[in-house]
This record gives sequence, C-alpha cells and structure tokens, in this order.
Amino acid sequence: MRQAKNVLFIMFDQLRWDYLSCYGHPHLKTPNIDRMAERGVRFTRAYIQSPICGSSRMSTYTGRYVHSHGASWNGIPLKVGEMTMGDHLRKAGMGCWLVGKTHMMADAEGMARLGLEPDSLIGARVAECGFDVFERDDGMRPEGPDGFYDDRGALKYNDYLRERGYEGDNPWHDYANSGIDATGNVLSGWFLKNSAEPANIAEEDSETPYLTRRGMEFMSQAEGPWLCHLSYIKPHWPYIVPEPYASMYGPNHMLPVVRAQAEFDNAHPVLKGFMTNPVGEAFSREDVREAVIPAYMGLIKQADDQMGVLFDWLERTGRMDDTMIVITSDHGDFLGDHWMGEKTFFHDTSTRVPLIIYDPSEQADATRGTVFDELVECIDLVPTFIEVAGGEVPDHVVEGRSLLPLIQGRAKDTGRDYVICEYDYSASPLADRLGLGVREAVMFMVATKEWKLVHCEGGFRPILFDLKNDPDELVDLGTSDEHANIIASLYDKLFEWARRTSQRTTRSAAQLEDMRKQARRRGVIIGVYDENDIPLELTVNYRGRKAARKGGRRSDTDAA
Repeated sequence: MRQAKNVLFIMFDQLRWDYLSCYGHPHLKTPNIDRMAERGVRFTRAYIQSPICGSSRMSTYTGRYVHSHGASWNGIPLKVGEMTMGDHLRKAGMGCWLVGKTHMMADAEGMARLGLEPDSLIGARVAECGFDVFERDDGMRPEGPDGFYDDRGALKYNDYLRERGYEGDNPWHDYANSGIDATGNVLSGWFLKNSAEPANIAEEDSETPYLTRRGMEFMSQAEGPWLCHLSYIKPHWPYIVPEPYASMYGPNHMLPVVRAQAEFDNAHPVLKGFMTNPVGEAFSREDVREAVIPAYMGLIKQADDQMGVLFDWLERTGRMDDTMIVITSDHGDFLGDHWMGEKTFFHDTSTRVPLIIYDPSEQADATRGTVFDELVECIDLVPTFIEVAGGEVPDHVVEGRSLLPLIQGRAKDTGRDYVICEYDYSASPLADRLGLGVREAVMFMVATKEWKLVHCEGGFRPILFDLKNDPDELVDLGTSDEHANIIASLYDKLFEWARRTSQRTTRSAAQLEDMRKQARRRGVIIGVYDENDIPLELTVNYRGRKAARKGGRRSDTDAA
C-alpha cells in the first residue's frame, strides 16, 4: 500500500507564486512542478509569516509566528529553547536533515550560557535550526571591505568548483554568479546591468543542479523515516543564470508591471519609504526590469528542469510511493511591481507563495489534481509533517494547523478566516529615515480572502486593500470613512491574534486541565474553615496527628 513514510520538503528562495505555469504565468512553462500539482494538491492562498528570508524561515521551521519565536530579521538568532521541526519529528521517530539553505543564525550567547558546545550533537542541532546537516549552503559568499557576509557561505560549493577547474579565491562569485567579457573581465552579478549576461559557468556546475545532486546523494544513503529539507538558493539574487537559460526569455515574455502613478503619489509614509529606497528606485526603472526579469525567469526554468531530474529519479528508485513532496518558497519578489524591489512589504507579490503538496498515500487519491483556495500559512507545514511522522501535534507550542486532513479529504477547510504576516524593520536604514525608534519600526498584516489591513506602529494610519475588487492592491482605502467598519473588524482580528497564549509552551492544554482537578491533592488547602467541609481523602494527612507541645495553647494564654 502506498503510504507517506518520508518527506521531501523543497523550498525555493524568492520564488513568486505567479511565476509558475500552474499558477497562471503565460510564458514561463514549468511542466515538472505542474506535474506535482496534477498529482497532489495546489494551494492558491498560502501566506508566509514575514517578508524576509530569515524570519520567514524561522516561522516555517518552528510552526510559530515571528511574534512568538522572536527571530524577527536576518541575522537575529532563533533563541535557545525554541522547538523546531527537527525536535518534533525526532520525537516522533523521523530524522530531519538539511541540504541547502536555512539562513539560521545561532544564538551563540544563549548556547554559551547553557554550556552547549557547537560541536556536540545537541549543540550542532541547536545551532542549525534543529536540522542534522548533510550540507548547509546559504548560497551567499559576497565580500566587502569588512569581510565576508557569511564566513561559512558556499564553502563546500566553492571546493566543488575548484575541483572542477574554476580557479580563484571565490569561484561562487567569479563564475557561478558573474559573467565575463571578451577580454576576461569578470562582470559581477551584483550589478543589475549584468543580469542579462550568461553566468560564466557550465550549467551542470551551477548552484541549482549542484544542490539537486546533493539532495539525491542524501536520499540514496538515508535510512528512514526521514525528512529532507532540500532548500534551493535560487531564484534569489544575484539575478544571473548560465546558458541555455540566459537566452530563453526577453522583455516580450515579461508580465506587465503592476503599479500606478496615483499609487506612488498617494502612498502611505512607510510604504513610500520602501518605494523610494535604493532598491525600489532601481526596480522602478524599465531598463533594470528588462535586465533582471528574463534572468529571474531563466533561473526558475532551470529550477523546474532540475525538478524533472529529481522527480524522474524518485520514480526510478521507487521513492515516489513512500515520499510526501512539498514545494514552496520563503517569500516572493516585487520585481518593480508597486514601485518596489525585493520583498519587504505586504502585497501578495511578496507574501503569497506557491504551495504544492503531493501525498503518495492512498487516502489522498480523492484530492489529486485539486486546487484549494483556503487560507493557509507556512506555519501549517510543521504540524502536517508531525502527523505524517505519526506524532501528536503539541498545539500549545505549534501555532499552525495540519493540512493533512485537507489533503486526505477529511476536511474542507482549516477553520481559519484570516492570516498574519509581520515585519520588523528596526535594524534597517528606513527606520532612521522615518525617524522611528526600535519599538516603532514594526508592521503587521492581517488578511482575509476579501480584505487586507496593514498596521504600522509609530502612530501611522492603517493601510487597507479591497482584495475582491482591487486584487492588484493599487488603491489604499486606509483613509476611507466608508470603510471604517471594515478597518475596525480587521483590527479586532489582529487584537484577537495578539491575545493568544503563544508563550505558554511548557504545559499542554490537557496538562492544564488536569492541574485544575489535582491542585488539592498535593496538600495545599486554602479557604477551608472545617476539615469536614471537603472530602476526607484530601485531609487524611492532617487528621489524627500527635505532636509534643512546644508552645502554649490559646486557652492557657487566656487563663494567665
């Protein structure tokens, strides 16, 4: 009988939900990812919990909101003690392994305080977001005047490239992420004008095929049950791709830009700050978009071709019958829409991600090829995986909701009527530009199927989008008196979410309910006047006892 015993959890970095053909892109054909959508379930309203790599991933890996786990921006550690996907799965008897990127920053101070050595088994897991590491590659080895962005970035990949004849101190940059001119000058992929150049590397040696092979190498030797987090680096910048993908797409294949002059002119002060930062101003230029977007599409096409390699291998080796496959992204990419680049705001362009789940189990046969329009969050993956592993979801710790009942036809929805996304930009230059304190440079999004509210701390008015009548989110209704009731109702949802007991993680609901009944059985008796006022069994240790007199009785004192 077909049954999911293992999980292949595939995450792309900065992949927009609408840049796959199964999600409607008219020019970018992704038949291999589409194949999984046809054999599984495709979710159309999957939302991340933060529009930036690090905090989004920490939510996905813990099953908890950013407000709960506290790793609120890139480089902010996930604190020691936060339970992760690996902790939950190993308890249920499933290994949890990493091949690729996490963007995890270890809580070195917390580890030192608790005496956790990074080279110990527990210390290594704590430092690696709960994963056992087959190969970690965050895909980032840029170098500036103050040194490398990540001292560990792309180390094994650089060793691989040198073995293949790519010489130099940083072949990740000079070959995998740069072009070359006729006289041998490196055309750095960091400069957007060079995105139109082909990367100076054989396609099979570039990052996406390399990680695909590493994923297959892990699965070839893995002893199950296991979860393999195959976490790709692309199509995240630097936006540059080798041939033949560099020549596949041009400006005629680009989606029309989604923006309006009135949107820019009337923008909320915080939103205007993102529009006018250097990245926003760059991607507002058509020459930048025409250089970047064809390369971005090429990177996605290469990723889909590698999915074909991977899925064919799973079929040949029989693993397709016992492996759940999940395909998603950590966030999207504005690419000039709404006058912005990157991902750090709350439009669907950034916060809505592809999510496709293939469950080989016979229980999922009835839902194959279906499309679910329900609101789901990326924190829902942890409880889903726990259920696949046969464990019980600790819902006092994990804040997501398992999708397995949906996938296996046992439920029609998640019972969720809104989603939450958070962004803490207190460490960014924009906070200074806006004159905000650290506690003020925080934003929250609450969205239903019909409406999206953005709340910005710092005394700013709200932002409101009508998702039904304005799906492109071009018109901000945050100042509309006619929509005051809608704004109030969404604030009610945000307030409801903020009141959840997310930090009560050491006792389950069942334990708390049991404590209600057991309190007096430990000998504490408060407010009881007479021993016969409560059941004998609760006071049995206080009856019929004898002791030597050491002090006077009340009657003796009165007589004196």
